[in-house]
Amino acid sequence: MPGYSTQKSEHNVFISNAYAQTAAGAEGSLMSFLPIILMFVVLYFLMIRPQMKRQKEQKAMMDALAKGDEVVTAGGMLGKVNKVTDAYVMLEVANGTEVVVQKAAVSTLLPKGTIKSL
Repeated sequence: MPGYSTQKSEHNVFISNAYAQTAAGAEGSLMSFLPIILMFVVLYFLMIRPQMKRQKEQKAMMDALAKGDEVVTAGGMLGKVNKVTDAYVMLEVANGTEVVVQKAAVSTLLPKGTIKSL
């Protein structure tokens, strides 16, 4: 046959041969992701879950605020709750001195009688 060469020519210098991945190769790649998966599981149980629990407790505390409760705000101010609305709380910080703060600013609910003992 004229025009055809019987010698093999290597024109594909930059193209590598593709090989099928065996089942053992797929299992090995899954095992390489195992440390990352374990890291996310540990992250969830050490950081995310406790934070979600704390947020849930904080929301329950804010919903349960009532007149007469003694609280500490995020700024460190102590006061007795005089009035509670949907978004705001009126605190009595001294005799005759009232301050209005956002409900979200209330950080801690104190046992009754704490302010008088200070």
